[in-house]
Amino acid sequence: MVAVPPVVLDRTSRVPLSAQLADALRAGAAGGALRPGDRLPSTRELAAALGVSRTVTAAAYDQLLAEGWAAGRRGAGTFVVGTVTAAPAPAPRGRSRGRPGPAGIDLRAGSPCLEVLDRAAWRRAWRAAGDPPPDGGPESAADPAFARAVTEHLLRHRGLPAAPEDVLATAGTSAAVGELAALLPPGSRVGVEDPGYQRVVGALRAAGAAVVPLPVDGDGLVVDAVPAGLAAVYCTPAHQFPLGRRLSAARRTALVARARAEGMVVLEDDYDGELRYDVAPLPLLGALGPDVVVHLGTSSKILSPTLGVGWLVAPAAVRAELVARRTATGARPPRAGQRVFTALADSGDLARHLRRLRRELARRRAAVLAAVASAGLQAEGDPAGAHVVVPLPDAGSEERVLAAAAGRGVALDGLARHHHGHARPERPAGLVLGFAAPTSGQFDVALDVLAAVLGEALGEGRGGDPVRSRRVGTRRVSAQA
Repeated sequence: MVAVPPVVLDRTSRVPLSAQLADALRAGAAGGALRPGDRLPSTRELAAALGVSRTVTAAAYDQLLAEGWAAGRRGAGTFVVGTVTAAPAPAPRGRSRGRPGPAGIDLRAGSPCLEVLDRAAWRRAWRAAGDPPPDGGPESAADPAFARAVTEHLLRHRGLPAAPEDVLATAGTSAAVGELAALLPPGSRVGVEDPGYQRVVGALRAAGAAVVPLPVDGDGLVVDAVPAGLAAVYCTPAHQFPLGRRLSAARRTALVARARAEGMVVLEDDYDGELRYDVAPLPLLGALGPDVVVHLGTSSKILSPTLGVGWLVAPAAVRAELVARRTATGARPPRAGQRVFTALADSGDLARHLRRLRRELARRRAAVLAAVASAGLQAEGDPAGAHVVVPLPDAGSEERVLAAAAGRGVALDGLARHHHGHARPERPAGLVLGFAAPTSGQFDVALDVLAAVLGEALGEGRGGDPVRSRRVGTRRVSAQA
């Protein structure tokens, strides 16, 4: 039997004794006092040593087993199996956070579901991309085969008619927005949804644009609240990020009409438009106003950021200006990722991948909704994409949940950091839950942790007792004795 690190239990705290004990053992493993392979005392021995009931120690062990910190061996006992790296603590509002350590579990939005990617198809595509001879010079617009593949992809999956000459390759959405902003006069005002995509905010500011926060509600961007005098408006109409709502048909029409009347350019970010489950997509802004809309897409959310490739469909004048600037500066997206995407599309592997991806993400979304409901809450957002929003009572609840999950090796994201305007008391609090990144095994563990920390944090916030236990699927997680 190993010597357990000193454990101090505060019997006056509202935090359950079992949760305090699990935290102490977890900290011992993370700090190196407990190492992989060390055998923990039996629940009876540990209860006697700490002067608590065996129910307390059993519940703490159950929690550690569910999180993957420990494993039981029949007839041998309970053993430490790993030192899961805790996810980083939340960063100050408005700033991005780093990714968690390699052993952490990421439930934040923005990562692809690599588990469903057929690695054989992936390798075939890379081999096919190497078949053409090396390029002798730069291509400032797009690889011709890539432009053709993108037009077919957009027509099949998004209903956007375009010709190959309408397409420019990009290095991704944020890079494309930065390129487009550089075409605007210095100091131009660009409207961005608030809450919204912070990398785009950073790209705009780096290009010298003045970012103007634009309110959103249950129907997406509030077009009537868009001020006059903007050079451009960036929005995510198919699946507003992060709130997960669609821009209504009436607002789509109104936004295009205003862009035409006021000389604005609309930047339509269709970052996950291929991932809809049971809601028919509305017409794209690019289809409603091809003369005033730049339609943006990316392979990062449906395949992998490894490709480093996206696309835009834009009016001829915008395309010409971008190509001229690329030619003058030498900036251009690499062709390797374009050729891999083309190979996947031409072989049919991309279409097969998208079918698998939609099935898996729909299954995961249902599991997330069930886990959130088990804590007495309800997730919001259209049945699409790879994230949902869980409203919380206040900013304090949001901070408690983020901190509690980080302490258990699960990285969560709060709504607070997605705002870029001035702080307002009425700002909603909540979680932005992504469910694409974890493996299946990690996903089950993460949902157990999510349900537990939601119950505990909200119980503390209400001044009541945390939920004692809850079921997620067929698994049972003990939140306290």
